[in-house]
Amino acid sequence: MSDVLQGELLLPSPLGEEDVPLVPVRMINEWVYCPRLAYLMWIEAEWADTADTEDGRRVHRRADRPSGSLPQPGDAVVEEEPAPFRCRSVTLSSTRLGMVGKMDVVEGEGRHAVPVELKRGARPHVAQGAHDPERVQLCAQALLLEEAGFEVAEGFIWFAASRERVPVLFDSELREKTLRAAADLRLTAATGRRPPPLENSPKCPRCAVAGICLPDEVNFFRDGALPRPLNPADDPALPLHVQAQGACLRKKGETLVVEADEEKTDVPLIDVSSVSLYGRVSLTTPALHELMRREIPVAWHSTGGWLMGHTVGTGTRNVTIRAAQFRVADDPPRSLCIAAGLVAAKIRNQRTILRRNWKGGAEDPALADVMDRLKQLAAKAPHAGASANLLGIEGEAAALYFRHFPKLIVPSKSETVTFDFEGRNRRPPADPVNALLSFSYALAVRLFVSALVSAGFDPYQGFYHRPRHGRPALALDMMEPFRPLLCDSTVLMVINNGEVGPSDFVTLGRSCSLTPSGRRSLVAAWERRLDQETTHPIFGYRLTTRRLIDVQCRLLARHIAGEIPEMPHYVPR
Repeated sequence: MSDVLQGELLLPSPLGEEDVPLVPVRMINEWVYCPRLAYLMWIEAEWADTADTEDGRRVHRRADRPSGSLPQPGDAVVEEEPAPFRCRSVTLSSTRLGMVGKMDVVEGEGRHAVPVELKRGARPHVAQGAHDPERVQLCAQALLLEEAGFEVAEGFIWFAASRERVPVLFDSELREKTLRAAADLRLTAATGRRPPPLENSPKCPRCAVAGICLPDEVNFFRDGALPRPLNPADDPALPLHVQAQGACLRKKGETLVVEADEEKTDVPLIDVSSVSLYGRVSLTTPALHELMRREIPVAWHSTGGWLMGHTVGTGTRNVTIRAAQFRVADDPPRSLCIAAGLVAAKIRNQRTILRRNWKGGAEDPALADVMDRLKQLAAKAPHAGASANLLGIEGEAAALYFRHFPKLIVPSKSETVTFDFEGRNRRPPADPVNALLSFSYALAVRLFVSALVSAGFDPYQGFYHRPRHGRPALALDMMEPFRPLLCDSTVLMVINNGEVGPSDFVTLGRSCSLTPSGRRSLVAAWERRLDQETTHPIFGYRLTTRRLIDVQCRLLARHIAGEIPEMPHYVPR
């Protein structure tokens, strides 16, 4: 049995060593800084790099290269003149303390050791020379060295920015604080209870996991205070779409080389957020390994755009969210509640698209009629009472919406291709409008599968769409409110702006499909749409549509975990 601090004594923990792993010393630092951050990083394996973390990694590169060797004081004979030693990247562990840690530098002579921790920033102007999280981290290293047989009285923190070496004395108060923090973290890990977020804390704006934690959004449902715009700015990396048949992607240093039609295009890996391959496009093993190492997802599509599969690295290790997801999926009332909210949001967003794009004038009685009927259906959805009833409500709303969809399209001037629309059809789509809609929905599936996997979900277990072999049910669920606002609006944009024309479609029998040029036009418009900023109707801050989708998936995770009472949907005015 491992030991934890109980009061002022070390008493056996009720958990076996196999139940709770050794606490990393770095996580003890994070626990003192913010318990929720430590839980998300260690227990739920959630993380997102920022410029600060990348800079910190750069500072530690030299220290992370092992050098020297730590003597064995317990087995050594005490010498009159003990030999000095200095070593880097030393890892020690103790089952008694329940800790494991890697030390940047350890210096000393004989049995006396001094841990040295490297920090990227400047020395803070505080009385003790460093903040408590850093002091506790260094003290934990000292405790591990003492477990290994060394005598440790003090350590140092080296602040790289100010080039200062600050001493830290390991008195009884600091030792007790360190043991208490390690014990509390292990206990929280054993109970599986995520700590609540900090309230209006100045620590949150620069936190690397603010966009995952959503502290102000979670607190909003308790105190009603509008969240600060803590979500990090969009990653400058963008999706890479490759549809040239016969193309091949290779890795060359820090770039991806796209070889197609005897032309080569270099794309820096740092600029790639995801890769989508359409049809007969290949990817070399070294390139695939590098993409997986960087957690850059690869989506494999058919030539027509249907999502065939998804390749990622090890993926999210957060089993907690998936466990909660499957519990909710096995609870029909809770699943129906989530599904009803998604359908109601979709119907309200269909009303928005009709109102914004109606070509018959705002006073058209047909518009007033369909708006009123859709409003009634949106109000009925939360009271459906059964999945079959909800499907009926959604189907009725979809029939109304697509019946009036032609009123949103500017009449075509082309004699070769017209954008006449007589209703939704698919498998295969029979006209240009349906071909565009089907391809946009395929793009949305890829987008939501990637976002859900990043948030810790299994995209194939839904709450509304029933699981079926090969169908990403949860991605289809989360797409529902966004189909009108993201997919349908993009289709209307490329049609009404003249971005697609006769050469962008090919008809074979009863099937109409996009040509490569047509797919390029739609993908370009799709990416522009994702980059457009919007105001979250509940939280009030501005963010891009791309980031909005990530936030909504994270909010779903917080909802099924019980942290927020309801799932807030994106329903703009």
